Amino acid sequence: MRRLRRFLKRYLPKSLFGRALLIVLVPILVLQGVMAALFLQRHYDAITSQMARTVAQELNYALERVEAAPTVEAARGALEQMSEQFGMQMGLDEGARIDGRAVRRFYDVTGGIIEETLRERLPRAIALDLVGVRKHADLRIATSKGVLRVLIPRNRLNPSNPHQLLIWTTLTALALALVAAWFLRNQIQPIRELAQAAAAFGRGQSVPFRPSGAREVRAAGAAFLDMRNRIERQIEQRTRMLSGVSHDLRTPLTRMKLALAVAPESPELAEIERDVGEMERMLAGFLDFARGEAGEASETVDVPAFAEEIVEDARRKGIDITLFTRFDGSGPPVAELRRGPLRRCLMNLVDNAALWGGRAALTVRMTGRRIEFSVEDDGPGIPPEKREEVLKPFTRLDEARNQDQGAGVGLGLSIAQDVARSHGGTLVLDESPALGGLRATVILPRGGVVRT
Repeated sequence: MRRLRRFLKRYLPKSLFGRALLIVLVPILVLQGVMAALFLQRHYDAITSQMARTVAQELNYALERVEAAPTVEAARGALEQMSEQFGMQMGLDEGARIDGRAVRRFYDVTGGIIEETLRERLPRAIALDLVGVRKHADLRIATSKGVLRVLIPRNRLNPSNPHQLLIWTTLTALALALVAAWFLRNQIQPIRELAQAAAAFGRGQSVPFRPSGAREVRAAGAAFLDMRNRIERQIEQRTRMLSGVSHDLRTPLTRMKLALAVAPESPELAEIERDVGEMERMLAGFLDFARGEAGEASETVDVPAFAEEIVEDARRKGIDITLFTRFDGSGPPVAELRRGPLRRCLMNLVDNAALWGGRAALTVRMTGRRIEFSVEDDGPGIPPEKREEVLKPFTRLDEARNQDQGAGVGLGLSIAQDVARSHGGTLVLDESPALGGLRATVILPRGGVVRT
């Protein structure tokens, strides 16, 4: 049973359309096979046996005439007369012998019935050739005066064109199967559209979708639309809340900065200024996180030039960063990307690399199917067992990333992951083979972003 399950799981179609089509076709094919087997065995075999017995009776009569003839010439004259009456060519070879063999093609089902019936009805040694003469059976029968040669039209031994009924039934079944496949395709198409809309929504895209198809499929489509609308409203409310809170907090921060600018310098004042700067960075992180899920139109981006911009911006901040590029695909190195979110994503990764390490490297790999942006550093890295946890919002690993150096609010990697997912890609964290620290790789499908 386990072997059967593994076999079915491995070789059966994986799609719903393929499986539904198989459910329709298998009964049709089984029915065709059973009908063909029963029809050939019980109908054509019986008719063939009856027709062969009739021919055998005529041949027995001819054998009696040959044996009763006084001479070979008389026997030949009798055979010539009977040939016209029976519709068979008959002759007599004096002194000839037969080997008793039967020659027929392997797919000639009725040929076996003909051979069996003739051997049963003719009490003589016979040799049968169903191949040598087209549409004829060459029969040899041993007699006391020689070998009786009989050339029998095949339609005297079995029904002509026995395959016509099978051909017609097969063509009819094929036509019905094509109609069933067309109807199945129309029924499954709404499910495919629903799956595409759900997959696009998971990447942060809202594609047009209208429920259609069977009642159950329409109900599932309507439930998806309701769910999508509720989630979009919740995201919009959260984005407005974060944006509003961050914007409102900027006003008192600005007043505090103005007050600090005119206050006399002191050690306490320097600490307060650092705290105000940290609060500004936290607000910037909140705003980036709020904007990360907001819709933005994709555009055709020159990937090498885009990577150069990221590196130049990082160097203006004083970051020691190196750029490596490798393009394996054919055609121009461009892709459909959301420039703004992807820029924030990579800048967050570069800032993290510069914060926890002394050197950073940006590597861009581009093939015909995907793009990889890898940001590496020579810092302490992140233990493998905590790499999944650090991708959650507001997560900071003190022992892994030296929090005493003044980190943000734990949103950098979360923002990068959200941006990668919105492009239909993913964010992978592992150890840098070149620098020894952390390597964060954003993997995106090339041209996988739908314009919104």
